Amino acid sequence: MTTWSREDRDGVAVLTYRNPPRNFLTFAALEELDAELARVETTPGIGVVVLTSGVPGYFIAHADLDELAGLSRGPVPRAKIWYTAMRRIERMPQPVIAAIDGQAWGGGLELSLACTLRWASASAHFSLLEIALGIIPGAGGTQRLARLIGPGRAADLVLSGDVLTADQARTCGIVERVLPTPDFQAETLKLARHLASRPAAALAAAKRALVEGSRLPITEGLRLEAALFAERLASPESVTLQEEARRRYADAADGDPITFGGRS
Repeated sequence: MTTWSREDRDGVAVLTYRNPPRNFLTFAALEELDAELARVETTPGIGVVVLTSGVPGYFIAHADLDELAGLSRGPVPRAKIWYTAMRRIERMPQPVIAAIDGQAWGGGLELSLACTLRWASASAHFSLLEIALGIIPGAGGTQRLARLIGPGRAADLVLSGDVLTADQARTCGIVERVLPTPDFQAETLKLARHLASRPAAALAAAKRALVEGSRLPITEGLRLEAALFAERLASPESVTLQEEARRRYADAADGDPITFGGRS
């Protein structure tokens, strides 16, 4: 069964999940996502990935409850795909954006936490509800959330299982942008295209510095940043872009704004 579809648009690979009625996330769906992301990694011209939903009202409700019940009876080797797929999201060169329109609870929120960015519609809502089921988040929720918003705020959400609105999720740092619901998909794609217009190698280096560096002691993180900076600075692409910037400054009148890729 195919649950993910892909469309490449102007440097953005849009992967849309459809598993009605509530978009529960299954082992099979994660295996399919992992395989598709492996193909995206090596697709020339793709600078950004967007994960979104084709089922109104849901990003991903949560993990499939039948599969969860199976896990309670003993180890299921196939369940490792939860770890494998999310680590691919973190390790692949392209930034991955979770475009969240509707419910993102449990495993749905955990999947989004593995993404580089989380953009939500005004009607999105978030929860790590596992505590209400007598369990805890088991797909990275406790670890990634604490690293993203701090241990105190993460503890409050994990221990309570409370539901957050999109604005509350932005306030505490789970999501970076809240976009109008009626135009959510169009606005998401517009912003993703802007990111994809940036040099792909620089995007990949920046993502690596941010993701890997956040898990390292500060000294090692700074070394990683410096190494990636030096690598990009010496690249032919960067040398050309720097020379273009110097020409723009030389040609501009004093006080005139200088734009790079459409922004000052």
